[in-house]
Amino acid sequence: DSLPDSGQATSAALPGIGLHVVAVDFGVKHTSLRILKSLGCRVTRVPGLWTAAQILALKPDGVFLSNGPGDPAATTYGIEAARGLLGKVPIFGICLGHQLLGLACGATTSKLPFGHRGANHPVKRLSNGRVEISSQNHGFVVDSDSLPGHLEATHINLNDNTLAGLRHKEFPAFSVQYHPEAAPGPADSLYLFLDFIESMKN
Repeated sequence: DSLPDSGQATSAALPGIGLHVVAVDFGVKHTSLRILKSLGCRVTRVPGLWTAAQILALKPDGVFLSNGPGDPAATTYGIEAARGLLGKVPIFGICLGHQLLGLACGATTSKLPFGHRGANHPVKRLSNGRVEISSQNHGFVVDSDSLPGHLEATHINLNDNTLAGLRHKEFPAFSVQYHPEAAPGPADSLYLFLDFIESMKN
């Protein structure tokens, strides 16, 4: 289903005006869709079972791979869709979407002994050394030692040094293993949505 445009506002206040985002729903939180809409994007939500061809037929400016439950390696349809989107459209994934993007790019995933649950997980952004306080709720991670050469780590969970973010070096695709829309206290991670908008503009 489609969410309506944000209406009359300046492009400075709404940097995503004119951009069409397809959100692939693996269990999406409505806050993510509301944030994209609040930034001016037109958002179309589609089922997680959709193929890359179906998604691309909607002519998106970018694709958002949502959070969701379960073992990412078993979500073969999501992996195939992500693989088919790479290099064709900017991609932003969170949580399960992050894991699916990693698998689509050749990395592996594994199950954590206890999982990451809660709203106070410190995550280090490697580009500038800043620490974000993140909300997390997942039982699997992308294995940091499995990243192929075309992927690079962007964030690390400081509690156990597991991978918390990655970026494709050739294509506009990146993802994080936490919930930037949750804003547990300060809105530390909302810049990721702005980065996604910039990748669509470029």
